[in-house]
Amino acid sequence: MAFKKQMPADAQDHFVVRKDIFENCLVLYAIEDWNRQLEKIRKKINPYNREQNMFLRNFFKGTAELSLDNNNRMLVPKRLMDLIGADRDVVLAGQDGRIEIWAADIYDKIDMPAEDFAKLAEKLMGGSINEPEK
Repeated sequence: MAFKKQMPADAQDHFVVRKDIFENCLVLYAIEDWNRQLEKIRKKINPYNREQNMFLRNFFKGTAELSLDNNNRMLVPKRLMDLIGADRDVVLAGQDGRIEIWAADIYDKIDMPAEDFAKLAEKLMGGSINEPEK
């Protein structure tokens, strides 16, 4: 895997995959990035609060730890592939420290017209990217 070369040596073989909260895809994290996500959650969530405990249960329900085999392949559990409707063809889409795994036929349908994307980028990013943060 090409992205393996960009990862720290001690984290190159371990990943976590989970069902995305908002989209019908899986999200693959390098173990180091996953641990950062867990730290954020631990700072905000109290497992002794019923509502927050329900969040934790559902957050981890669609999760699996993966390792690369000797041929640098990983096997995503069928139960997770079934969750996103992926049978054979998938798309891997990089997204800022994580990789989304989509059923190819679904990914092909989520495109946004270029002008709509430009408007969204302007709305979210506003002004200039060189402006100092507030």
